[in-house]
Amino acid sequence: MMRYDFGIQAMDDPKAVKNILEGALLIAGEPLPAASLARLFEPPLDVDVVHALLDELRADWAGRGVELVQVATGWRFQGTPALQTFLDRLAPDKPPRYSRAVMETLAIIAYQQPVTRGDIEAIRGVAVSTNVVKSLEDRQWVEVVGHRETPGRPALYATTKTFLDDLGLRSLSELPPLSELDASHLLEIPDASTQAAEAQFALASAILAPSADGPGAAAEPGAAADHREPGAAAPQVLH
Repeated sequence: MMRYDFGIQAMDDPKAVKNILEGALLIAGEPLPAASLARLFEPPLDVDVVHALLDELRADWAGRGVELVQVATGWRFQGTPALQTFLDRLAPDKPPRYSRAVMETLAIIAYQQPVTRGDIEAIRGVAVSTNVVKSLEDRQWVEVVGHRETPGRPALYATTKTFLDDLGLRSLSELPPLSELDASHLLEIPDASTQAAEAQFALASAILAPSADGPGAAAEPGAAADHREPGAAAPQVLH
């Protein structure tokens, strides 16, 4: 990574520093944390100074088709929601769509993490297909963060920073409260990175409107019968 010797002179010309930060963010292709941006300079800038300049840069881009936002893994430039319809025409291939089972499983993990497959099955009332969990892991939205100290030591699942980045969030605390969301919203949605608002509504649906089949219902098609966790404890609700 190229470094720039601004030193004490950096704050004598904040516009030049902002130009460097802007250029780095535009070409990075991924979110950059403030600490990494601070190390572009020699000596490194104070992180608080970088945050202040990034806030100014965000204001500079306000009202344009591209905006500077802070997500879980750092800062990035992205198209505004109003621009998304036009950007979609650049890639005519439809983004992947996720089934009700996948979205309900993701919702439970997001709002009740960490949870085991047994916890998810107790809430949904059906067996969780191995393919459902694998699709979320392949998308890098969930990961194993540990094991519950019960017989069999079942894996505990939680969401990732990639999940937060794709929804444009900085932390789990920014997920909308369940009480504010519409349970009737569409459950089957496109890629959440381009439909963050719809994804947030969809995530709550499984908790607000659990399966009408209730506990003991038959497993959904393709559900794996292995690795069932007997007597799963109720998951701890995320606050």
